[in-house]
Amino acid sequence: MSVPKGRRAVLAGMLALMSAGPFAGTGPLLAGAAPLPPTPASHLSYGARTSPRDLWPGAAVIVGGEHSLVVGHGVPAAVLRDLAARADRARATIAAIWGPVPAVILFPATDAEAATLAGAGSTHGLAAMAIADRVIVLPSGYARLTETGRDVVITHELAHVATGATRGGRVPMWLSEGFADYAGYRDAGIAVRTAAAELAAEVRSGVLPARLPGPADFAPGAPRLAQAYEEAWLACRFVAERFGEKALVRLYGSDVGSTLGLTVAEFTGAWRDYLRKELT
Repeated sequence: MSVPKGRRAVLAGMLALMSAGPFAGTGPLLAGAAPLPPTPASHLSYGARTSPRDLWPGAAVIVGGEHSLVVGHGVPAAVLRDLAARADRARATIAAIWGPVPAVILFPATDAEAATLAGAGSTHGLAAMAIADRVIVLPSGYARLTETGRDVVITHELAHVATGATRGGRVPMWLSEGFADYAGYRDAGIAVRTAAAELAAEVRSGVLPARLPGPADFAPGAPRLAQAYEEAWLACRFVAERFGEKALVRLYGSDVGSTLGLTVAEFTGAWRDYLRKELT
């Protein structure tokens, strides 16, 4: 399979993802964004409230994978079966790194319907969103993804579901987004210099980032948005390769000093050396 070069080509504009924050009373994951309105509990909760199976009474198509549930509206069953297979693979990848994760995917008929389900004001450029305990697919963005890109996106989103995204802002954004990309790319078979083409071009020209990316670097429209994701991904990939995946998981709720035995300056320097080695 031919995979277009660069994150934008592979993922077709997967910019940032919404966390469970509004659902849990915390802030949104999108850096610099206005707080999102809470997603209606009737749309997102099990038990006494409406389940995903009841979102579109009489019109929902439900497909169960081996360990996943996909609910679609106005979407061919074959597309939903394909998505369920991808969700099963994504769940297995995340379970190997982090632990079990619910693989519930909603595939609405339109982007507007997806935005309503998510309580999102804008979904421009997104292929999918992670909210609370499930993923919502954006039909137009998902349709533009390569086959490999679809696997990467679904795994990335389910990683956010597993980790609880930013956990109320207590996890640095480079770790939240980098971990999700680490999971997404882990079994994708994409070369590092292909997946990080934009950052690789900078590094080959002699330009290395001076610091780990911060919230502003992930804001929609940021001038180096692709590079910010690539930097975060490679920071997490560096941790997994040097210290092991268990250490990467332990970073959640901890810090590089406690987990890796490095100061922030030492970690940043080692990461910059890793970028130089991997991208030149």
